[in-house]
Amino acid sequence: MSLPAVPRLGVNIDHIATVRNARGGKHPDPVHGAFLAAEAGADGITAHLREDRRHIRDADIERLMAEGPLPLNFEMAVTDEMLAIATRLRPHACCLVPEKREEVTTEGGLEVAHAAGDLAGFVAKLTEAGIRVSLFIDPEPAQVEAAHRVGAPVVELHTGAYCDAPDAERDAQFQRIVQAAKMAESLGIECHAGHGLDFTTAGPVAAIPNMAELNIGHFLIGAAIFTGIIPAVQEMKRVIAAARTAE
Repeated sequence: MSLPAVPRLGVNIDHIATVRNARGGKHPDPVHGAFLAAEAGADGITAHLREDRRHIRDADIERLMAEGPLPLNFEMAVTDEMLAIATRLRPHACCLVPEKREEVTTEGGLEVAHAAGDLAGFVAKLTEAGIRVSLFIDPEPAQVEAAHRVGAPVVELHTGAYCDAPDAERDAQFQRIVQAAKMAESLGIECHAGHGLDFTTAGPVAAIPNMAELNIGHFLIGAAIFTGIIPAVQEMKRVIAAARTAE
């Protein structure tokens, strides 16, 4: 398994679409945001086509595939509808995430350990279509092992508990990520991370030796309101590179 010298940065553009949809119309355009992120040095674009289409829409995914400047990481629920879309469009990667209509954002990792039988076939169909599959999971040994069992080549560790933890508890949450990343490496699984990361919390995660990619969205789009997308992404790239150099 060959790892990049510095973890890749995937920029999630979902919340550009959230702002657009608040008023309707075409602006701001998430695809334009993808081009700006690419200009700033992002390595990939992430977009989550939710079942309720609350932010990213089908037309956005179509355009990202046809026009997008970077490989697309297509976040999706484990449903027949999303499988049909993914196997038709064949993005670079699909990240399977849990999804509940009433949630504000993804609240936790995918339950793989108790659904391995069902997921194995789903992962196989995406893999057969030439799509790299990742599973968005909590940093727990049982979930990492189950991801290996269903044939997923990549896991994305949910960093929300670490980012949200009070200072006194943050190190314990961080160690969960470290241990899960080590287990993934031992099983030959590439390790990514995301959810809630900002300029402070991204550095320690980027410094984990076998961390290959961080996917960051809400914070970067929020920062971009004040600085613009290009400076926000450039600063995150600097934070990631500095953390790996220090490590």
